[in-house]
Amino acid sequence: MDLFKKCYDFTRADEIKAIGMYPYFRAIEENEGPVVFIEGEKKIMAGSNNYLGLTAHPRVKEAAIKAIEKYGTGCSGSRYLTGTLDLHIELEERLAKFFGKEAVLLFSTGYQSAQGIIPTLVQRGEYVISDKDNHACIVAGNLMARGATAELLRYKHNDMNDLERVLQKAPIDAAKLIVSDGVFSTGGEIVDLPKLMELAKKYNARTLIDDAHSVGVIGKGGRGTASEFDLVDEVDMTMGTFSKTFASLGGFVTGDAKVIDYIKHHSAALIFSASPTPSSVAAALAALDLLEEEPWRVTKLIENADKIRKGFTAAGFNVIQGRTGIVPVIVGDDTIAFKMWRRLYDEGIFVNVFISPGVPPGRQMMRTSYMATHEDQHLDYIIDTFKKVGAELGLV
Repeated sequence: MDLFKKCYDFTRADEIKAIGMYPYFRAIEENEGPVVFIEGEKKIMAGSNNYLGLTAHPRVKEAAIKAIEKYGTGCSGSRYLTGTLDLHIELEERLAKFFGKEAVLLFSTGYQSAQGIIPTLVQRGEYVISDKDNHACIVAGNLMARGATAELLRYKHNDMNDLERVLQKAPIDAAKLIVSDGVFSTGGEIVDLPKLMELAKKYNARTLIDDAHSVGVIGKGGRGTASEFDLVDEVDMTMGTFSKTFASLGGFVTGDAKVIDYIKHHSAALIFSASPTPSSVAAALAALDLLEEEPWRVTKLIENADKIRKGFTAAGFNVIQGRTGIVPVIVGDDTIAFKMWRRLYDEGIFVNVFISPGVPPGRQMMRTSYMATHEDQHLDYIIDTFKKVGAELGLV
């Protein structure tokens, strides 16, 4: 059997391209935040995670440019050896203060963070207990831990009764780590953190919350899930990314200084990866400045998402309800999803399409997300166009 046979047999993408409905890997030629240019045409962006609209902010761009002028384009080494800049340390200290934790450690990407944390901490005979809908980076970190002979248990999505059932499977004196998204990236739901923390204490477990879609979205001043529920002192670790609210690239984890120091000296994902580039760190620092100086951006983001949520619901769409920047519209069928994406695209709106097996059958969706910089004219056009296309496809 040829290893590459599966590659040559894969035709699904070609089939969708042939009928003009392929929604992925579309090249953005110009990006102004709420408006982008693709294939020479203006599109309203309704699928970006640029929640606070900072990727095109002059101060963020200027910070990145100045960092390149001072430090060059890369660090040419890992944080462990020659790749630590004073910029890295400054951002770690600033984030620790922002989140109210003792220490922070940076990773080169948000996806890499979970792989740098989970298998480093959860080892032979210890347990990682994970929500079934956690992000793929957590799934990868879990599998790495299991490959190193840790125990992996999963519980039903955001179901705290099932979490307790799963916790009861592990010995009470076993070391355990409960891992959950703070805001789930597909549906935009918020974890039931108060109950999760109650169970963590009851069953002697530590906690790791992924706030990739929470920071800048929920919590006091956009400080994330633990802040949202006044549980900053109780949550052991929070990880996140710079590719959304912070308008850059990279990841981080917050926690007690001794825990962060252990990860720093044992995590293969950190030790054997080149460190975050000067421009990406400087951009994240500038974005953090703006988040602290302009909390109105967090409020405006939620106002915009709420307006869309109410508009879609009033039109009769099947909307996953929430209070974050993510507003998913269930269409329930792969073909309808591709058709709806194409019609919206032709009308000047870019959204994300989630199909099976990325989501369960019946949960295929238009996964829309919003920015603080969307204006009413953008939002009104999105709602009106969704109504028009939804009526054409029999969804409303």
